[in-house]
Amino acid sequence: MTKTSPDELDEAAAIFTSVRPRLFGIAYRMLSSATEAEDLVQEVWLRWQACDRSVVAGPAAFLATTTTRLAINALKSAHKRRETYVGPWLPEPVDTSADPYLGAERGEALEFAALLLMEKLTPNERAAYVLREAFDYSYAEIADILASTEPAVRQLVSRARKHVTSERRTPVTADAQRELLTAFMAAARSGDMAALEKLFTPDVTSLSDGNGRVRVSRQPVVGAERVAKFLHAISGWFWAGVEVGWTTTNGRTSAVLRQNGEVYGLITVSATAEGIDQLLWLVNPEKNAAVALPD
Repeated sequence: MTKTSPDELDEAAAIFTSVRPRLFGIAYRMLSSATEAEDLVQEVWLRWQACDRSVVAGPAAFLATTTTRLAINALKSAHKRRETYVGPWLPEPVDTSADPYLGAERGEALEFAALLLMEKLTPNERAAYVLREAFDYSYAEIADILASTEPAVRQLVSRARKHVTSERRTPVTADAQRELLTAFMAAARSGDMAALEKLFTPDVTSLSDGNGRVRVSRQPVVGAERVAKFLHAISGWFWAGVEVGWTTTNGRTSAVLRQNGEVYGLITVSATAEGIDQLLWLVNPEKNAAVALPD
């Protein structure tokens, strides 16, 4: 066995570091978990160290291929774990304040609404969609990564695109989303049902991810009137002693809730021109640990 010299290892590390944001971006979009994406990227680094790099013609392509294939396998087992999750399952938020696109050409397949829709895709459809829509890989490149053919990849991307776009209305800008979230927080804290209903689309859905946490709704609440009534009902006790800060997750603004100096969770909204259509409560402590919260 040939021993790797320090210079060779430094070169390997430099190559890996240069593409790491892209590798993490691929893994996160595939798994919807910053924690799992970090673990997967670390596994890719270990494989990159151990492989015969002298025969690798394109290091970036090799690393992207390794990341994608590992993510496909990880996603299959993740789906099985989520079957036992208590209550709604939401993606783990990721801090995008430093890198808004997470190593991608575009910020596609990063917002919560898109990630939730992508959960319904097959692992190969999801991989093809992510590589094409966010990272602008050619169909031929994706075919190599997935060990498939170009016509088959075109079909995967087409099916995935139709599914995602057919179920999602055009989102508002990041600035408009922040304004709506700010208005929502004010109305929710006061329990103003009329103000809340004006902010919502008729079919707004409130989803709370707590994995069985006490006093967290385990069922979706659907419809403007029902969601407003729900928020009015909890306004008398939920907001007592709660401090609100702001952070950027998944390319959009999230409200950070603190109780007794500790982070209770995050709230964010997805919205269209008609108003807020998704209200997301991220209150599973294990998921919120991945986000760099404001002081």
